[in-house]
Amino acid sequence: MTKIQGETFTLVKETQKIVKMTNSEINNKYKRGEIRIVTEQARYPIKSIPGMLESGDYNLNPEYQRRKRWSNTRKSRLIESFIMNVPLPPIFLYEYEYSKYEVMDGLQRLSSINDFYKGVFELEGLEYWKELNGMKYLELPEEVQRGIDRRYISSIVLLEETAKSLEEAAQLKQIVFERLNSGGEKLNQQETRNALYNGRFNELCLKLSANEKFREMWNIPLDHEGDETLSASETYRRMDDVELVLRFFSYRFIDEMSGTIENFLDQYLKQANDFSDETILKLEKLFNETIDIVYGLFGKEAFISPKYEREVKKPQKTIYDPLMQSIAKIVNYKIKIIEHKDDINDKRYEGKVRPDGSKLFDGRDSVTNTVVERIKYFDDFFKEYLE
Repeated sequence: MTKIQGETFTLVKETQKIVKMTNSEINNKYKRGEIRIVTEQARYPIKSIPGMLESGDYNLNPEYQRRKRWSNTRKSRLIESFIMNVPLPPIFLYEYEYSKYEVMDGLQRLSSINDFYKGVFELEGLEYWKELNGMKYLELPEEVQRGIDRRYISSIVLLEETAKSLEEAAQLKQIVFERLNSGGEKLNQQETRNALYNGRFNELCLKLSANEKFREMWNIPLDHEGDETLSASETYRRMDDVELVLRFFSYRFIDEMSGTIENFLDQYLKQANDFSDETILKLEKLFNETIDIVYGLFGKEAFISPKYEREVKKPQKTIYDPLMQSIAKIVNYKIKIIEHKDDINDKRYEGKVRPDGSKLFDGRDSVTNTVVERIKYFDDFFKEYLE
């Protein structure tokens, strides 16, 4: 295990407590207004959306939002709905200061409207107005432009007075966000984790997931290749890259793992959010140095399983998890390790077959014992290059 000064982790077995209350106590709780949302409604001309977003009064990326997922076709069909005057559900805003808002639900719609008016994309995939495919806003016939400009998007605003403290505000926002996303496209584990347990360490995981070498090894387009290309990556859209960073840090405590991986990751993230700034910086350094060595040794195919020798090559967690753990333990030997790069590449998987004939890195077996076995394999493999 590669521990960082100031970093502690204790696996806590969580149990649900059954709370019994009398009818009188329940009535008093309701009268006190516990967990009760204060709202108001508003309507915005969609032509005003770009100006609103440029004002700085609307935060499109609060911590509980998911990453952009809409394709140009889906954006175009939103615009087609405005042309046809199809009723749309409201967006949800949270007023965190007077007249300043976080977008809780509706990021895709607001971003699409903004992009449309700025000419970022051409209409495509329209079903009922196919004549407009290939056109940007300024290229549309004048009457169609005017028709779109007359449309409104409605909103429900959770007012600042809903919460009595910052802690209560965070809890209420998360409750509403979860309920808003309980239908439609279900949040995956990492999106839920990002929503419920945001903090300094979660933000570090988001930051480190943008490491260019890390992205190349996981086939995630780089930022400079454009939002559309980046959003086309399922790993990026689903925030799997952020979970991979979290796995690196938490798996250094794999000996304490019990229960599900999801619960293990949740608990590490919650505790890590309380780490000091100094500890966070040290963890950031450890991740980046580990990635540098892995990339220096194996390049963009570092996490390709040996079973893909004759198949389509895809990076695998079965390689990523143990390889990163082993390299993290020897970051101070970078020069010595890189000197043996060619020999390491030639021999890396010589012992991949167990005595019983099964292959250590094949399949999706991620139970604790197997992960520990794989880590030991790499630990033993690199040991001879440190002597």
